[in-house]
Amino acid sequence: MAGIVQEQWSAAENGNATMTAKGSSRELRHGGRTAHSMSSSSLRKKSDLRVIQKVPYKGLKDFLSNLQEVILGTKLAILFPAIPAAIIGTYCGFSQPWIFGLSLLGLTPLAERVSFLTEQLAFYTGPTLGGLLNATCGNATELIIAILALTNHKVAVVKYSLLGSILSNLLLVLGTSLFCGGIANLRREQRFDRKQADVNFFLLLMGLLCHLLPMLFGYVGNGETSADLIADMSLSLSRASSIVMLISYIAYLVFQLWTHRQLFDAQDQEDEFDDNVEEETAVIGFWSGFVWLVGMTLVIALLSEYVVATIEEASESWGLSVSFISIILLPIVGNAAEHAGAIIFAFKNKLDISLGVALGSATQIGLFVVPLTIIVAWILGINMDLNFNLLETGSLALSIIITAFTLQDGTSHYMKGLVLLLCYIIIAICFFVDKLPQSELNFIFYISCIHVTRWILIVTEMFISEQPNAVHLGHQLMNNVAAAVGEGVFSS
Repeated sequence: MAGIVQEQWSAAENGNATMTAKGSSRELRHGGRTAHSMSSSSLRKKSDLRVIQKVPYKGLKDFLSNLQEVILGTKLAILFPAIPAAIIGTYCGFSQPWIFGLSLLGLTPLAERVSFLTEQLAFYTGPTLGGLLNATCGNATELIIAILALTNHKVAVVKYSLLGSILSNLLLVLGTSLFCGGIANLRREQRFDRKQADVNFFLLLMGLLCHLLPMLFGYVGNGETSADLIADMSLSLSRASSIVMLISYIAYLVFQLWTHRQLFDAQDQEDEFDDNVEEETAVIGFWSGFVWLVGMTLVIALLSEYVVATIEEASESWGLSVSFISIILLPIVGNAAEHAGAIIFAFKNKLDISLGVALGSATQIGLFVVPLTIIVAWILGINMDLNFNLLETGSLALSIIITAFTLQDGTSHYMKGLVLLLCYIIIAICFFVDKLPQSELNFIFYISCIHVTRWILIVTEMFISEQPNAVHLGHQLMNNVAAAVGEGVFSS
């Protein structure tokens, strides 16, 4: 099938493709390439096509050339055998934990190849549309896993996996990047542009608000309020908030790709004067890239279905909770390629790209994948809200606050990265040892929500520190609210 498509479109690809790619490559490199595509490019290797060029048949030569670029053009190609192994194991009666593990390994190179294919298509669509395509497909693996888990009515797995992706990007990826970059550049001050980080944190805090309010509904009602009424209120608020979050993400794309593109391309502009930077061109044609992208997406959907179907059996067999596997293991394996690219650029003292990967991916999941999942569940008739429960939402809130404090001065050193890594390890241990049912944690929420809101106020103070009167009034108001809530807690 791929050979027929190649033969059909070979003229179009080899005619205008080269000139179009060359003409737009400089524009793409200096404004259309996102941090995601630049980070994943660090894991690619140059293909040797000398043997393939000797093939006499043009259609076969084009097909083998694309096969070389797509399958063998990555340092993660060694993991591709896990894909047929997972498929064969499903039909040969392999144990469920083996299928789960093989599926996770197979998803790792597929996620990197999707980023590669979207970048290839961007050479033909232009920088703006290419950036939009990358922003949409950047977390395709998480979105597919979430939708398939929804169809199997595993709402908890959906929430855990999406939360884990945000925590992984904020603490693990960013922490490892800052730590490794600080060690590699001990004698050089590492600086980055705070403007990009500020935009992402504003959006993440807005998303956090959308998670907190549905959870607060369970604690503001009196004893006469029925649980069904509270659940309906939380569900309605979550669906309305999801629409608002999607609108904010669209505005973020307009801000990033059109009106304020220079804020997100600061690091890339430095390469303009580097004579060693090679001009990049497309290595496959537009229609070939499109067909490969569709094929890769279908394979990701298949492996994601295996992951969703076997995660509970793997949990029982390995002695790990579903929450730990979903929050810790799935994001680490699914985004390994993207994470490795961010660390490599941190070694090169290009923190703007590393921050763009970590914060951009966290924002994309929090304001695009999560609300889109809520909307899809609404369409499917599944009651899924933005209440991610106490422990999960508290971990998210503190992670955003800690990361915001870490990046507040626009400089970096290895100690900042180490602290973020240690915070991620603490959260991982928390979910590893968590054996309490959720109902036993409800009382703790009354106390912890007071402290979380106070911490959020401190973060706000950091951004409006030039207005001391407003901050003082905010502290006084928050103390009054906290006292009122505390009286309600202990009186009940």
